[in-house]
Amino acid sequence: MSHTSIIGLDTAKNVFQIHGVDSTGKVSLRKRLRRGQLTDFFANLPECVVGLEATQGAHYWARVLGTFGHTVRLVAPQFVKPYLKSQKNDANDAAAICEAVGRPHMHFVPGKTVEQQDLQALHRVRSRLIGCRTQLSNQVRGLLAEYGIVLPQHLSYLKKALPQLTQDAETRLSDFAKRIFNELRVASYGRD
Repeated sequence: MSHTSIIGLDTAKNVFQIHGVDSTGKVSLRKRLRRGQLTDFFANLPECVVGLEATQGAHYWARVLGTFGHTVRLVAPQFVKPYLKSQKNDANDAAAICEAVGRPHMHFVPGKTVEQQDLQALHRVRSRLIGCRTQLSNQVRGLLAEYGIVLPQHLSYLKKALPQLTQDAETRLSDFAKRIFNELRVASYGRD
């Protein structure tokens, strides 16, 4: 069996597809592995170039496979798609990844360290929370408008007005509506 020089690895949740070629481009390896088998397989494989699509989990696997001495290259999915020769399935995806990685002028995605992923996770979660808060604020303003109470769009106006609206006896809100808006206020901004 000839030495595999480039491997395309199609990652998934449980089953991984491997497609490898030798230095002449001839297929030297086709294999399906379960998640638990992957590290042992690559630990015992001679060093080679391993290509992965830069999708969910790819940065993790790049770090793991790199510890075994393999050169790991991440390819953006849009650069793999042109090399898909037939219908989309795991084996064909792995072959397309292998083909894309072997191209001389391919653009690769830089791998991320754990620290870089931590920072990215922080930014994504913060962005999601801000988006949720904005959606909730818009919904509250819309519901208040149904009671004839119109507030300016900025979050600070809503944050300032809600305590007054939920506690003021002269407001247009029913006692039930006051409880609803007070619970939304506490859930969004705390009890301040």
